[in-house]
Amino acid sequence: MDVAANCSLRVKRPLLDPRFEGYKLSLEPLPCYQLELDAAVAEVKLRDDQYTLEHMHAFGMYNYLHCDSWYPDSVYYIDNLGRIMNLTVMLDTALGKPREVFRLPTDLTACDNRLCASIHFTSSTWVALSDGTGRLYLIGTGERGNSASEKWEIMFNEELGNPFIIIHSISLLKDEEHSIATLLLRIEKEELDMKGSGFYVSLEWITISEKSKDNKKYEITKRDILRGKSVPHYAAFEPDGNGLMIVSYKSFTFVQLDQDLEESQDENMSEKIKAPLYYWQQTEDDLAVTIQLPEDSTKEDIQVQFLPDHVNIVLKGQRFLEGNLYSSIDHESSTWIIKENNSLEICLIKKNEGLTWPELVVGDKQGEFIRDSAQYAAIAERLMHLTSEELVNLGSNQYLFSVIVDPKEMPCFCLRHDVDALLWQPHSGTQDDMWEHIATFNALGYVQASKRDKKFFACAPNYSYAALCECLRRVFIYRQPTPMSTVLYNRKEGRQVGQVAKQQVASLETNDPILGFQATNERLFVLTTKNLFLIKVNTEN
Repeated sequence: MDVAANCSLRVKRPLLDPRFEGYKLSLEPLPCYQLELDAAVAEVKLRDDQYTLEHMHAFGMYNYLHCDSWYPDSVYYIDNLGRIMNLTVMLDTALGKPREVFRLPTDLTACDNRLCASIHFTSSTWVALSDGTGRLYLIGTGERGNSASEKWEIMFNEELGNPFIIIHSISLLKDEEHSIATLLLRIEKEELDMKGSGFYVSLEWITISEKSKDNKKYEITKRDILRGKSVPHYAAFEPDGNGLMIVSYKSFTFVQLDQDLEESQDENMSEKIKAPLYYWQQTEDDLAVTIQLPEDSTKEDIQVQFLPDHVNIVLKGQRFLEGNLYSSIDHESSTWIIKENNSLEICLIKKNEGLTWPELVVGDKQGEFIRDSAQYAAIAERLMHLTSEELVNLGSNQYLFSVIVDPKEMPCFCLRHDVDALLWQPHSGTQDDMWEHIATFNALGYVQASKRDKKFFACAPNYSYAALCECLRRVFIYRQPTPMSTVLYNRKEGRQVGQVAKQQVASLETNDPILGFQATNERLFVLTTKNLFLIKVNTEN
């Protein structure tokens, strides 16, 4: 992939500490405050048909507590009454009750196959919201936290098909036209998948633009769909809206690119969900066509005829595909073969090398074109698929968590590097330093590996500490090294120790499972079914 050829995760050696002494357990008490919720959190448990590991990653381990990175120490959750509840902390000793800022107009319990409701803070005045039933809301909020200007008002409201959760969203202003890009995740059934789990992951990139400034009407102007086989660890738009960065165990490919919404609105929905008759790819020299054969097909059941400008494929006496090709082929060098997975693979050699074919058979819409990464890079070089095979080998760099350091930039992600945990800030402006190493949590990669029951992982936006929680009660806090107020010596080496990193443990007074976990510079917020806990981490601030 040409675009990513020079991209790598370059560690900044000055941010590493090879002489790190380890974490010292501190018994200093942490101030902990507990708020009882008026209504329980709108938790959605996995159904019997959501049995795969991908379902668990996407929905079973969902973080029901949402941090508004545009405003300090402000968190939100959605309760089972459909209310968006907010807690903004100014003073720990004068905590108020969570307040209702918005109520979903639909009854959440009426939908049997709903997912968890999700929310993303698009900008300081916009919010993207899903009720978990397949409906997307864009809400203008005014300046959140300012009672004089804050008012949550629905600006866009549309049913978008199967239920989804919101992964990311950004607000864009180009040529005085305002638009919002949202990234939606679904796990959908793939009936033809006989070898795998039978499910695939769909990421839908939807752009919603303001069409009339007079009545502030917003409409969908573009829909792109990516498909993959694993739930991404991380997916975020670049700030300019021209690209998408994905960190995933397996790669994603576009299956629907730049769909013209106005032309496609009248299409029959059954045609959209119908499985393609064949798949095809191309390079500068040839084209590869893959056809899934009926069961028990043999070589005698297949007739393939190549002509310089024509192809004819017959399966079991039935005409399968016939028509004029977009351009000429070398019919004598073109071949076909039956693969072990009961598929027919056809290789067509292009007569005009380097010519890009927009279609395989002229006028035929039954196939699906799959772009490979090199071709897609030439079309949209802003898009990156960060996978363990193609760009950066993450095999030894375990993905840990993501955190928003600056809401105007892409979220950072944390990877294990040897025993440490390194925080990376993605940049869209330059390929030379696309991922910048901005902070290190010493030995945390090693330490977290021993926490078998860990559920959520987070860190403060100023990197002052990292924290993780288990499924029940316990929260572990790992602080960055700080200077010692007294003289301390290393007994093995006899040298003076200048800094010590502290570990602290908090135990919550509840038997309810932890459903949400967020870290700010001063506080940790922990959400259970019926309570919201606040742990003051940096009391000196």
